[in-house]
Amino acid sequence: MNGQAPAAPRFGPARPSPPRPLPDEPLPDRLSAALDRALARPAAQQPQWPNPGAVHEVRTILEGVAPVVGADEVDRLRGHLAAVATGTGFLLQGGDCAETFAGTTERSIAGTVDTLYRMASALTSTTGLPVVTVGRLAGQYAKPRSSPTDAQGLPTYRGDIVNDSEATAEARIPDPHRMLRAYVNATAAMTVVRALRATRAVGGGAEAEFFTSHEALLLDYERSMLRIRGERRPYDLSAHFLWIGERTRQLDGAHLAFAELLTNPIGVKIGPTTTPEQAVAYVEHLDPYDEPGRLTLISRMGSAEVRRVLPPIVEKVTATGHAVVWQCDPMHGNTVQSRGGYKTRHFDRVLDEIRGFAEVHRTLGTHPGGLHVELTGADVTECLGGPQHLSPADLPHRYTTACDPRLNRTQAIELAVLAGEMLGAR
Repeated sequence: MNGQAPAAPRFGPARPSPPRPLPDEPLPDRLSAALDRALARPAAQQPQWPNPGAVHEVRTILEGVAPVVGADEVDRLRGHLAAVATGTGFLLQGGDCAETFAGTTERSIAGTVDTLYRMASALTSTTGLPVVTVGRLAGQYAKPRSSPTDAQGLPTYRGDIVNDSEATAEARIPDPHRMLRAYVNATAAMTVVRALRATRAVGGGAEAEFFTSHEALLLDYERSMLRIRGERRPYDLSAHFLWIGERTRQLDGAHLAFAELLTNPIGVKIGPTTTPEQAVAYVEHLDPYDEPGRLTLISRMGSAEVRRVLPPIVEKVTATGHAVVWQCDPMHGNTVQSRGGYKTRHFDRVLDEIRGFAEVHRTLGTHPGGLHVELTGADVTECLGGPQHLSPADLPHRYTTACDPRLNRTQAIELAVLAGEMLGAR
């Protein structure tokens, strides 16, 4: 072995070439009106920009730039997710909780991509299914927060696309020009990803596709990246896959209405307060044409709740006849505060939520189609337990996340091995 992971299995040919810039084409009047109606709805978790004129100027610039990803790539991902939804594929999604501008380096991107490919190989070995590999990178710069102010009374840090993490009042002022830097960094990250794919194809003798994703949180940015291709609904070409978070999934809200307009595959995070009726409503709103894989329902219940809350949701959605992707996010429902004040997650609880997720689907005869994990290719000490038996005393040593704790490389690969054994069991 030369130290490289075996290439992840593929669904189709990988094409490392960058997306072709689309010609400037304004949204048709009907779509422009629909967008206006969508964005007129209540929009949670949006910054209070101090200068609306500057926001408009930045949006105008972004509306004219080349896309971060290609519409043809989005279409290929849609096809792959259709296979996952119908039980013949598996979705692995992972990466940073919150990317930072300073952290968008070739080394960090390469570490995340390689970790995900190694996880994908492990999952295929145990499940026997081809894996769709999707990174939480090249755009995951915005973060929802539970409070408008932090423990020091300062405006909360909402991700590098909005403000700075430095603990000063000035640094926390929302700055719309940061959206331009987010675009530049995302584009640079995609250049690195494409180069890594090309190198892997030449060096490993096999090609493996890699897609990108982020939470569609900052609507001023996402609306600026809409592009028209043919007769389809508009594409949000800031990423291949977009999801709506637990804090912005209101049925009457702007985020859901915006996502309804998109051609991209869409995810919705569903937590322990989600009802079966709400889940069905997400299906009706986001998959009106019954397209397998169009919608991914990402359960993030917590290990103590998944076996109780998830079954009636799966039953009710399955009864609609829609083929959705069922994905498990075992991270967010298992966050705790250590005695030293660090947010952390325990490997065993993360693993137990996956076990519960697998048990629910096995009992109901449905396909447990994916994992959604916050991780890094670096050797951080942010989550407890795992193969290295990290303890609370280890947390301060290499705790570098901008927001929530991530699995390190060793923990992530071990998780994939163990999760694959659970999810592949029949």
